[in-house]
Amino acid sequence: MSQRPAGPVNDSLYRAVWRWHFYAGLLVLPFLVLLAGSGGLYLFHHEIDAWWHRDILRVESTGASPRTHQASVDTAVASQGGQVFRYVPPATASAAAEVDILSPTGEKIAVYVDPYRARVTGVLPDRGTLMWTVRKLHSLKYFGPVASGLVEIAGGWCILLVATGLYLWWPRGQAGGVSNVRGSVQQRVFWRDLHAITGSIAAVFIVFLAVTGMPWSVLWGSKVNEWANGHNFGYPAGVRVAVPMSDEHLAHSAPAAWSLQQARVPQSASSAHTPISLNEAITRFEALGISPGYAVTLPAGATGAYSASVYPSDLTRQRVIHLDQYTGKPLIDMSYADYGPLGRSLEWGINVHLGQQYGEVNRWLMVFACAAIVLLCVSATVMWWKRRPSGSLGVPPQPADTRKSWHVLAMLAVGGIVFPLVGASMLLIALADTLWTRRTRI
Repeated sequence: MSQRPAGPVNDSLYRAVWRWHFYAGLLVLPFLVLLAGSGGLYLFHHEIDAWWHRDILRVESTGASPRTHQASVDTAVASQGGQVFRYVPPATASAAAEVDILSPTGEKIAVYVDPYRARVTGVLPDRGTLMWTVRKLHSLKYFGPVASGLVEIAGGWCILLVATGLYLWWPRGQAGGVSNVRGSVQQRVFWRDLHAITGSIAAVFIVFLAVTGMPWSVLWGSKVNEWANGHNFGYPAGVRVAVPMSDEHLAHSAPAAWSLQQARVPQSASSAHTPISLNEAITRFEALGISPGYAVTLPAGATGAYSASVYPSDLTRQRVIHLDQYTGKPLIDMSYADYGPLGRSLEWGINVHLGQQYGEVNRWLMVFACAAIVLLCVSATVMWWKRRPSGSLGVPPQPADTRKSWHVLAMLAVGGIVFPLVGASMLLIALADTLWTRRTRI
């Protein structure tokens, strides 16, 4: 959204908001394009991976019963060597089994096995599918914690961009640019109106995506996770039971929901009995009613436990079960209903963010939001390019009453307190703006 000179041209508050809107867009626009583009693709991760990796992930059923789960594991180990740490049974009759192995070279790999023919269909790095790559790009995990911090800043500023943009769009006695697009594609007013109207329509969805993306952030998300779990607001109640607990966190070895990032894996009781087999463990998991698509983490050492976890589109079917590796008895059985109030709220937001909850309607609403963000970034760039003076950055004019800039900053600082990295970036922008203003006045 952008400026609309519907009031006096010397309206200091309007200019101050416009100036901060410009700085915010300048700071986060490239990241918003990346986040929206990668996020829009990831909404279809099942379909895209199933097509892109079809030779690896899909098998032809022979009509006979598949071989045992252990047979698939043995086939993978015979092919690659190493130690198995996770196994994903086929979710459908046409799906390959996934055997995750720590290779002799120390690399984590995913080996895909045809459960009918006991043959390897392909090998990928652990979480190395095309869509896992897109997901890592979405969070900038490839570029380290500093880059992840930039994504957190972009998410926080996105909320502030919407707030300031709505102020700039708000009708001030004019109809043009409020509900209709004026001019032609060659004119700046066309891009201004397109920017403003798109932003006003998509504002709620954009804010929702920004807020629900924050639980993954490197600082805010991790600190809220620690606080929630430390005060029993996020942890499932089932974690706090009278069973021995290891120092191993579930997230280190298996896919884990946000609320389970800090959850520790229970220990199996010391026993002289022979551990149950993988086939027996899977039989027990399925007898307990776990949904298809789950992953099984194998016991780590003599006190380790079998752990099965699944996070389907339906939140109510989220499940984590830990079995004693000797007796096969459940040590902890957790579901979405067991999460604390904050955990349930954030997990709901995350599931909607991923386009999983509420079916196709929700997924296409998220697609619309991602497309709107890309359009906002493109229209903002074109609008700025048409407005900027030659050889200048084109910063909006300083308000006549400079105190208004500090008033706007004070209001934005509320968001900066909630999101500390955003607050730090605000201070840097305010300092740069002050220095730039002084320089231009000399």
